[in-house]
Amino acid sequence: MPELPEVETTRRGIAPHVSGRRITGVVLRRPDLRWPIPPEISALLPGQVIDNVERRAKYLLLRTRAGTALFHLGMTGVLRVLPADTPAGKHDHVDIALDSGQMLRFTDARRFGALLWQMPGETHELLEGIGPEPLTDAFDGDLLWSVSRGRSAAVKTLLMDNAVVVGVGNIYASEALFAAGIDPRTPAGKVSRARYAKLAGEVKRILAYAIERGGTTLRDFISPDGAPGYFFQELYAYGRADKPCKVCGKAIRVATLGGRASFYCPGCQR
Repeated sequence: MPELPEVETTRRGIAPHVSGRRITGVVLRRPDLRWPIPPEISALLPGQVIDNVERRAKYLLLRTRAGTALFHLGMTGVLRVLPADTPAGKHDHVDIALDSGQMLRFTDARRFGALLWQMPGETHELLEGIGPEPLTDAFDGDLLWSVSRGRSAAVKTLLMDNAVVVGVGNIYASEALFAAGIDPRTPAGKVSRARYAKLAGEVKRILAYAIERGGTTLRDFISPDGAPGYFFQELYAYGRADKPCKVCGKAIRVATLGGRASFYCPGCQR
């Protein structure tokens, strides 16, 4: 599914077109996606001005005075800004019409995405208890070291725990661990403070670079302007099982950790 860079790419793509615009209407072509769509979406959004578009973890937040609409892209969800008279396709489930003559359209072929509601001053239950954003100062090697003490679970499992840090999904966890030279199978409690500092730095570097390059191109992801991202072509570990490592030439291996495929180089990662 789209990971943090893809979601951030979407936020940056739609924000200039929707921030400060007044919502003139909402069209819901089905009552639910992954979960039922709250009635507040239709009842409270029309007439509101979108103050800004934010991202928390992999959720996009459209903030208004009446409350906040939360979008999750799921596996195949796409948000695009289109002319208001653009005909709807089979999988176009939500239109938010704007006073600019454009609309924000949510398309989701598999319907694993979500549209939810958060009242002013409240935090939606899905956003409660989650960790810091990886690109902020709240996330660093000291945090990883402190929460990992005594943990026997694999370091990659720790890195993908949203209670520790949000948005570091399978692709970017694999790439960051490769860049830091850490075997993903290593028990989290046995990784040193120095190595966690290196890992946190690589998480930040790789995520920032992926955002700059438009996110990772997967089969179902297309950016808001219709162009795919480019970072996928530059992966060192993820999805490269049995292919030679770009650094040392040894074959990339794959292990299953926490039910997810974990790619690593036996020569570069220890």
